[in-house]
Amino acid sequence: MAVSLLIITHDNIGAALVDTATSMLGVTPLHIDTIGVKKDGNPDTILEHAKELIKEHTNTLVLTDIYGSTPSNIACHLHQQASVRIVSGINLPMLVRVLNYPRLELDELVNKALSGGKDGVLTCKAENTKHG
Repeated sequence: MAVSLLIITHDNIGAALVDTATSMLGVTPLHIDTIGVKKDGNPDTILEHAKELIKEHTNTLVLTDIYGSTPSNIACHLHQQASVRIVSGINLPMLVRVLNYPRLELDELVNKALSGGKDGVLTCKAENTKHG
């Protein structure tokens, strides 16, 4: 059963990440909705919109940016749904990892999101870079 993604972030961060990941992969193997939370946005209105989006799907992985921020707080209100899982701290490696495993079940996809986010954060050293 395919998992859908709902990405809730500040402004257009989520949409930019989806555009970049799609460009890199050439496809979007999962259904993705994004919600950009503006500084003057009404959290209650945004929450209702998010509820409508997840209602259309059986299983939804919600990715959000900064834990404790407005987008994350909105996402946490969705956690009451049995078919929703939420991961905070979205980055491009996390999203690409998730999109590379579109056939996984929801809980397995959560693990891929977490590992992609963590494993994608590295220190780059000059001796490890090659030009040419």
